[in-house]
Amino acid sequence: MDFMDSVLIVGGGGREHALLKAFLRSDRPLCLYAYPGNPGMERDGCMLVNQPISSWDDLADWAKENEINLTVVGPEAPLAEGIVDTFKKRGLLAFGPSKAAAQIESSKAFSKKLMKKYGIPTADFQVFTSKAAALAYVEEKNTPVVVKASGLAAGKGVIMCDTLKEAKTALADIFDKKIFGEAGDTVIIEEKMVGEEASVFAITDGKSYKILPVAQDHKRIGDGDTGPNTGGMGAYAPTPAVSAKMLAKIEKEIIIPTLAAMEKEKAKFKGVLFVGLMLTKDGPKVIEYNCRFGDPETQAIMPLVQCDWYKAFRECASIRGNVASVKWDIDPGYCASVVMASKGYPGKFAKNKVITGIDSADEKTAVDVYYAGISEDKKKEKLLTSGGRVLAVSAKGGTLAEAIALAYGGVAEIEFEGAQFRRDIGAKGL
Repeated sequence: MDFMDSVLIVGGGGREHALLKAFLRSDRPLCLYAYPGNPGMERDGCMLVNQPISSWDDLADWAKENEINLTVVGPEAPLAEGIVDTFKKRGLLAFGPSKAAAQIESSKAFSKKLMKKYGIPTADFQVFTSKAAALAYVEEKNTPVVVKASGLAAGKGVIMCDTLKEAKTALADIFDKKIFGEAGDTVIIEEKMVGEEASVFAITDGKSYKILPVAQDHKRIGDGDTGPNTGGMGAYAPTPAVSAKMLAKIEKEIIIPTLAAMEKEKAKFKGVLFVGLMLTKDGPKVIEYNCRFGDPETQAIMPLVQCDWYKAFRECASIRGNVASVKWDIDPGYCASVVMASKGYPGKFAKNKVITGIDSADEKTAVDVYYAGISEDKKKEKLLTSGGRVLAVSAKGGTLAEAIALAYGGVAEIEFEGAQFRRDIGAKGL
């Protein structure tokens, strides 16, 4: 048997399933593992780590024993906890930032101060650790503000406040009711920016980088951007909101200075830098940084990039890696991804609803179904809902309208009790 490179994917959501499918699309034969993974990843031929893991040390030991050549980390929590450093100590390559570099997401206070220090365009802000001081500030400002928990809150730690009353309620929820737990011990209050949003992803070895197709996410639960924020209800790429000229400006004013700033702060950033942008009348400004791929943006971006992902991620993770050397082709078409969620999400939601129709949706050409909050019954005969966001249906098309129509065609095949999804994913792009 020929030697096969082996990859471990850490995570078990739609993003990780999309990363797996990207590996499967590249020509290189790979032996693929996931922890914890999900039934969709397993159905695609990925092996799930089948021994008890109680810490990242345990997982690193498993990876060492099983001669894993590359580990790719999906979610932000393991990165913030230092999983990459843990693997590095054992001489293992892991794609993602160190614990120090992951602060760009795990501490909004860190990232806002970084932007201020290095002149990277962002909203005006103040950092608070006391409710009284924060209240005094919002009362003095008396304008629409955004209140953010500094720590990790699973993409839900941001509250838009158009009135003083809303701002006061938000501060009471964070400081008194502790709705974000310790993540809300430090709070950022910033001016509310106006404009279209865009998500820019750059995979980087710390110096050189490759920019992926620019996506637009749909955060709110309801059509027309109504209702509470979620982890993301769908995305499409590329977005016409960012022209080639605008992307060149983002690269020059945001991506290059951010990587240089992180190196100066002795926290060289390797992995994927995810820049959430607001396209304001004064130009693109950073809403926030993330230190990992977005979910659901990954499900809309990955199908558009043709490359050897093993080589690309390995170059980013290696000590003297050069991601610029990777052959990189971007599909001229579009991809749209629609999330199907459980009834009640983003609040309390029902579980264990039987899901049907995934296979008939997946069989359609140009359509991919990515599993997220899905489990199997004991006999592995039925698929059941187990999370808020259950799955994502992605489709590629020559035009954005075609990609959207194909994605919704896939959604129409899938059923589970109480399924909710937005009907306007990608509409802004049209």
